[in-house]
Amino acid sequence: MTEESAHDGRADVDPATAIGSESSRRIATDGGSDEGVVRRDRFSGGPARSFLSSLAADERIFEADLEVDRAHVVMLAEQGIVDDDVAGEILTALDAIEVDGHGSLPDGEDVHEAIETGVIERIGADGGKMHTARSRNDEVAACIRYRLREDVLAAIEATLALREALLETATEHTETIMPGYTHLQPAQPTTVAHWACSYESAVRRDTERLLDAHERINESPLGAAAFAGTTFDIDRERTAELLGFEGVVENSMDASSSRDFLLETTQALSTHATTLSGLAEDVIVFANRGFVSLSDDYSSTSSIMPQKKNPDTLELVRAVAGDAAGEVQGLTTTLKGLPRAYNRDLQRATPHAWETVDAVAEASSVAAGAVATAEWNDAALAAEAGDGFSTATGVADLLAANGLPFRTAHEIVASAAERLEDADTEESDLDAIAAAAGTVLEEPLESVVDLEAVEAALDPVESVASRNSRGGPAPDEVESQLAGAREDLTADETALETRAEALEAAHQTLRAEVNGYV
Repeated sequence: MTEESAHDGRADVDPATAIGSESSRRIATDGGSDEGVVRRDRFSGGPARSFLSSLAADERIFEADLEVDRAHVVMLAEQGIVDDDVAGEILTALDAIEVDGHGSLPDGEDVHEAIETGVIERIGADGGKMHTARSRNDEVAACIRYRLREDVLAAIEATLALREALLETATEHTETIMPGYTHLQPAQPTTVAHWACSYESAVRRDTERLLDAHERINESPLGAAAFAGTTFDIDRERTAELLGFEGVVENSMDASSSRDFLLETTQALSTHATTLSGLAEDVIVFANRGFVSLSDDYSSTSSIMPQKKNPDTLELVRAVAGDAAGEVQGLTTTLKGLPRAYNRDLQRATPHAWETVDAVAEASSVAAGAVATAEWNDAALAAEAGDGFSTATGVADLLAANGLPFRTAHEIVASAAERLEDADTEESDLDAIAAAAGTVLEEPLESVVDLEAVEAALDPVESVASRNSRGGPAPDEVESQLAGAREDLTADETALETRAEALEAAHQTLRAEVNGYV
């Protein structure tokens, strides 16, 4: 994925003959050369050649490069820049190279040079015409965007599967009471559904960020050449259409040199990995406390302790967030301070995005499977839901609703909590509250509130049911959240399907155009 000046000729040169470089003719007549078609004798050797080469890493964009080549050649033929018969020979050679695969490419500094060399080896010097009005700068930028947009769609699909798993869990457990925590300390009772919906909401935003990033990836830089455009009468909109891009990156310097779409995508993926890490941590802690049991498919055992069932997959999901954050930092550092236009540093930029999209998409899929197959221990959850006087806030709210200032109500319940922490106390929660109220108010608790209402507020089930404010854990309110979440999920599934279908339609259109020449 390297830089090259555009073979764009000059306005006073016949475009039909301007492209066959001396090195191209040498390869065509000598039956191959280690010099390649780009660097020539002066730049063909030395210990730095392997350091410069990205050919092995470029296997990921091999098919993308072939498609970009095809679209460019079709456009050149349509514009009368390359004769139809020559275009047909080039396109036929590209098909043969695709069949033979990346591993059969001749040596080259990158996949772009190797493919061009392969075409020239097959059809002679005319093969060099495929690079008319183009640089490897705009070529590689197009290839990266072409492949990355597909990878991002796969990552989006993984987030949708995770959201579906979370919503299914929530649907099954709208009334499954569980302890809620802040600072990992018992705080207030909630439900498994409310917990699951909280993560679905976060993953939903992750999906939106990836959809937004995809829009900015899906613009074509092809035709920008090295950075200053070309003298040839090209049609950038046509190559964008043939490749399924929604439009073009307008400024040619920006098109060839910018990699902010890589950074935006990697950041969005890192944010999703952070969401996944929190989800994994929660489930790991819940499994430790006996609240949930992971499927054996998402667990492992010890090599020495046969009784162990470890949440290994989710521990690895948790770790991916660190990897993704590191890739963001690496990419940011590579891009910061680069001058316009192309710099070879960019060859080191793209792997950060590849590593991140692969790791995060896989982690998202694993998390979805773990959530979908987990079994929740309703009894254990219910037994712990009121632990640590977790309904205290509900009692304070009740006292405030009956006319006490909230801070006074808070003081009463805090005093009751202190009484209950005494190891020697045998008081019930209600007795402790009554005693504290007598001290703070200097009058009986029942003078302020019905004791039966206090007992109801102390019940975790009643406490959850009373929290029916928008977004709260009350079962009816969670049902409302689920309905909205499913609507959004359906809309995002449609958006994904529409974008995938557009790419496939463009692929079929390009294939049909190619078939008209070969």
